[in-house]
Amino acid sequence: MPRRLNLPDSAAVANATDRGKLVAPSAARNADAICAVIADIGPSAGRALELASGTGQHAVALAQAMPGLDWQPSEIDAARRASIDAYVAEAGLPNLAPAIALDATAPGWGAAQAGQDLVVVVNLLHLVSEPEARALITEAAQALAPGGMLAIYGPFLRDGAATSEGDARFHASLTAQDPEIGYKDDWDVIDWLQGAWLDMAHVVEMPANNLLLAARKPS
Repeated sequence: MPRRLNLPDSAAVANATDRGKLVAPSAARNADAICAVIADIGPSAGRALELASGTGQHAVALAQAMPGLDWQPSEIDAARRASIDAYVAEAGLPNLAPAIALDATAPGWGAAQAGQDLVVVVNLLHLVSEPEARALITEAAQALAPGGMLAIYGPFLRDGAATSEGDARFHASLTAQDPEIGYKDDWDVIDWLQGAWLDMAHVVEMPANNLLLAARKPS
């Protein structure tokens, strides 16, 4: 997933702080809303895997909001894994593990991480290509335990169109750099989820024109 590490600044701003932590303003803004929805619709106990955990801010927020789940953050980028681990160490939560190295778009990781009751991915699909997004969904479905849930949060096209001028500009800035990336259509992603033998459970409107799509593996 190398293109994720070389994107416009607006795609994934992360500023360095002390003790190796990175801070993404977008993560600070959306963490509460994401945690509230996932805590409401997701499992209350079991194993949870966050894909592409980025700075680590969401990992801490999720683990705090859902203490009955054992959270495993993951990230392909070594610098961001270091940031995640700094957040994990500072938080000292018994249900939050250090980050593992994982490329969420690579084949094979789903079987290696099997038995997850919840898999969460935040703000990634628009930063990867369609084949990579579909591979992520396929692998996540493999990783889920029966009855487990995959939750995908981020910006989407709706019926092929952006929902605001800001979204249209951001989508255009991404596709200008790499025509293979950019916003995915909500109905396409729902088709991919169902094609991975997952049952759609929730489509939740989120702040700033984002969506949270949740699909469940049949029991």
